[in-house]
Amino acid sequence: MGDPAGIGPEICLDLLADQEIQELCTPIIFGDLAVLKSCAEKTGKPSHFQAIKKENLDSNDSPVVLDLDLMNLEKLQPGTISFETGRATYGYIKSAIDACLSNQVDAVTTCPANKEALQKAGVPYPGHTEIFADRTGTDKFCMAFISDIISCSLVSVHVGYEEVPNLLSIERICEVIEMTRDTHKKLLGREPRIAVCGLNPHAGENGLFGNCEEERIILPAIEKMRQDGGDLIGPLPPDTAFTPSRRTQTDAYICMYHDQALIPVKALAFDQAVNVTLGLPIVRTSVDHGTALDIAWQGKADPQSLKQAVLLATKLSQQK
Repeated sequence: MGDPAGIGPEICLDLLADQEIQELCTPIIFGDLAVLKSCAEKTGKPSHFQAIKKENLDSNDSPVVLDLDLMNLEKLQPGTISFETGRATYGYIKSAIDACLSNQVDAVTTCPANKEALQKAGVPYPGHTEIFADRTGTDKFCMAFISDIISCSLVSVHVGYEEVPNLLSIERICEVIEMTRDTHKKLLGREPRIAVCGLNPHAGENGLFGNCEEERIILPAIEKMRQDGGDLIGPLPPDTAFTPSRRTQTDAYICMYHDQALIPVKALAFDQAVNVTLGLPIVRTSVDHGTALDIAWQGKADPQSLKQAVLLATKLSQQK
């Protein structure tokens, strides 16, 4: 359900009422019944759904809410960051991951969490991705955004720019390429065409910019993965990597840092791109937007990103 104070509850209400989703899978909202009922009253959204407890999870075959009862409504103020909402969000996430690890559900799709609220609640992770990796015991993982328009995998994620060069290594880039290849092979049924971006302007211009990261790290990683059968090109200058002509020749991009990937993804495929954590032993997808506290519980949130995330989770879970 994501952060109770954000738009998660209302887009979950939309999902529960979506007939296309119900024809493809059985959605189970890990959250609070009272929160969803209250949100439905304020937004005018349908609230004709059943609630179950953990002991009934295995026997469910219709859209339901798993009522975890973690949020006190008296302490919930929509649009406001708090310890209570961060604690509840973390509880929803942990319960969903554990249910997937025990094969009670086939995949997990996350609504947005608020990093500041998680921090207030003492949660020692910067976001969803790291929570999933730690709770599933996964050492090698990466964040990716997948859509029909553009797909990008990230070598580094939530760090400052000055930290990025020190996080790049031949091994790390090879890991991200391999995870990206594996996922897109499943989706496409063939070897994906992967474009690898450089770190510096003009991909370093043969060592003129940066500290020869392209020559020392990125190119050797590309050559190593080519020897393993990968269809790769790069390092490409980041300012021309995402042109229309290049995108027609590319199934997935490998990006060195957060905004190198997220700027083109959100410019080209906002509400269509799905956040996927690659390398996990379970399927995890997510919306590609935040908690939108400024419009929370007002009936304005667009559920399209959540729907796309659930559709992709369904597809990936069928190919495990």
